[in-house]
Amino acid sequence: MTQGTEPRRQRRPEVRHEEILCAAHAVFGRAGFAAARLEDIAQQAGVSKGTLYLYFESKDALFRAMVLERTGRSIEALQQALAEGSTPRERLERFVRELWHIVSSPQAVVIAKVVQGELHNFPELARFYYENVILRVRGMLLEVLAAGVASGDFRPAQAELAARTIPSMLVSCGKMLHLFGPYEPDPLSVDAVGDGLLDFILHGVLEDRTA
Repeated sequence: MTQGTEPRRQRRPEVRHEEILCAAHAVFGRAGFAAARLEDIAQQAGVSKGTLYLYFESKDALFRAMVLERTGRSIEALQQALAEGSTPRERLERFVRELWHIVSSPQAVVIAKVVQGELHNFPELARFYYENVILRVRGMLLEVLAAGVASGDFRPAQAELAARTIPSMLVSCGKMLHLFGPYEPDPLSVDAVGDGLLDFILHGVLEDRTA
């Protein structure tokens, strides 16, 4: 055993907890929620099924914990991005860039794909994701847009719709990059798509000062 490593059986509870969540992300991503088995998640994490039950009482509870842990980090990153902007436009730009960085990652695409693939079979999980992820992001974005409307920087007619459509557009583009990127005859880089989306968004919400 090399220095700095420790056998799985001796690892601290918080380390094992993280390993199980990482394994759940991988298995749910491959199989989807319905077909994923706790046995497979335990094997991926290098623990027994009994050990897995010490941390999570069910597959449902494990999935919820995985979503909260992964999205919790994202929410914190978005809040930090907002805090670094001094004007509504700067805050919106930082928010959009950070959100694109998040949703264009393979990890985020996996979660979105699993949730959307199981919407009709597991509506309670869809509601959980909607309330804990989609509505939280929308609320943060709406606050930025409302501040921009109040300052005269953003068009008031677009704020409510923009808060709903901007995240959806970014998530959709992120999925397209990862799911269909290998078949794209003229591919764009992640950064190029992000820059284009930001330009598109700003032209949609900014007040026309030349009128």
